[in-house]
Amino acid sequence: MGGERVFVAPMVGLPIVGPDGERIGKVRDLVASLRVDTHPPRVLGVVCELATRRRIFIPMLRVAGVDPSAVTLTTGSVSLRGFTQRPNETLVVGQLIDARVQLTESGEQVVVVDAAIEQTRSRDWVIGRLAVRARRTGLTRRGQVQVVHWSAVTGLTLTDRQGTAGLLAVFETMRPADVAAALSELPEKRQFEVVDALDDERLADVFEELPDSDQQVLIAHLDAERAADVLEAMSPDDAADLLGELTDAEREHLLERMEPAESAPLRRLLSYSSDTAGGLMTPEPIILRPDATVAEALARVRNPDLGPAIASMVFVCRPPSETPTGRYLGCVHTQRLLREAPFDLVAGIVDADLARLSPDASLAEITRYFATYNLVAGPVVDAEDHLLGAVTVDDVLDHLLPDDWREQLPEDDDPTGELDIREITAALEGPDA
Repeated sequence: MGGERVFVAPMVGLPIVGPDGERIGKVRDLVASLRVDTHPPRVLGVVCELATRRRIFIPMLRVAGVDPSAVTLTTGSVSLRGFTQRPNETLVVGQLIDARVQLTESGEQVVVVDAAIEQTRSRDWVIGRLAVRARRTGLTRRGQVQVVHWSAVTGLTLTDRQGTAGLLAVFETMRPADVAAALSELPEKRQFEVVDALDDERLADVFEELPDSDQQVLIAHLDAERAADVLEAMSPDDAADLLGELTDAEREHLLERMEPAESAPLRRLLSYSSDTAGGLMTPEPIILRPDATVAEALARVRNPDLGPAIASMVFVCRPPSETPTGRYLGCVHTQRLLREAPFDLVAGIVDADLARLSPDASLAEITRYFATYNLVAGPVVDAEDHLLGAVTVDDVLDHLLPDDWREQLPEDDDPTGELDIREITAALEGPDA
């Protein structure tokens, strides 16, 4: 199957059969996921028409083979839920074929007459080629059909075929990192439209995943009051990184518009060099008093807003419990919490011997620290035993990687690394769905 290319139009009407040859229905169309860039879109599945004329969706991960006589599935059990098209999807036969597009190199106006699907090294199916013909005008003869790569035409990306409302509907289903990657591919005008439409919390999540250059452009687009609101919603260490890229005047202008309780931690972070533990740390780790119970600690760890790294450890300090805290007593690993009785006190299981990071610790020292103790988070403590914050491994990696790492695509056939929600659902349901 690797490298096999199949044109879609002849597939319409082909029988769809199970592994034992039992007929399930026939092919009515294929569903593909539109993208904002020019990479070939992934084929998500087949629209199958049952004998009752009901149309259902069969994910491509359940397709074992496609040949001129039939489409064979890996299982004879399929979900009978009716097919409903989603905002980021296109029907290959119903919507893609006959679409008017433009050849990138020559600028010639052409019409899509067929599409060819092919498998990648990762066994995904993508629309790799398009069969196109020059648009007929007046009494001119029909042009010759030519087969071109998907990226050789314009007019078929998500940005081309949907407005801002459609993009927002698609972004609702995506992780912030994937939204950030998609946003970076949009024209600046469309970027501004999307940013204006996102709520502050969602925009803050996306900002944290954007390259520095995009952050600066978009933060400059926002008015000062909204920019301050977005900074307040961001993780303090990410907000401090963003502010650190601005001029002194711009930075102070935004800090003055933030609530004092929100701006104070950022000012502390900005007082350290960005490549030290003080500059990398988050000032909002999980902090507990010594008389807290294991049950209370686990309840804090379960907070869905916490990332996996920061939730891997809780820190025990005498009051006050906000950074910089009272005397730092030690830490408790979440794995240890899971082994203890819920009513036990965290004071009895504190690891007081784990080495601490000073706020001036260099990036090299932090890296060695994580490698030595097999940690994903570590305490940053000053000379007076006050807990200042915690450094997490994701922030260390962010600074170890090249400055433009967010803009570089991984070596894969699917640059975004996205998994379609239909495929995930089908995999979780199993073959008996």
